[in-house]
Amino acid sequence: MTAQGDLSRPERRSGERMEILGELRAEVMVYQPLSIRELSHSGAQVETSFPLQIDSLHDLRLDLGDASVIVSGRVVHCGIVDVDREFVAYRSGLDFVQPSSGIRDLISRFIDATRVGRLPR
Repeated sequence: MTAQGDLSRPERRSGERMEILGELRAEVMVYQPLSIRELSHSGAQVETSFPLQIDSLHDLRLDLGDASVIVSGRVVHCGIVDVDREFVAYRSGLDFVQPSSGIRDLISRFIDATRVGRLPR
């Protein structure tokens, strides 16, 4: 392959690319596991090994028993809750952002089923 690319292959790009001559910053989203510590109809408190930036948006995949849903949440607070020699734990509060009525119903059913399962018999 030459510096200009392989000239024997036809061009497959749908648009022209422009070389960036300075710095153009970007970020990549990577899925990381987290622990849900509290769940409500409107948000969640989560624990991670890394801090979440206030006002950032994140998609969460919630396993709600028989159903799995993806909901967006906005970080409203984040702080350190535990420090060990090799580990730091962060607890963050997220407000769900415009969840669909179907997702709200699934969360409500999960909360209700969990609450019933905790009642003394």
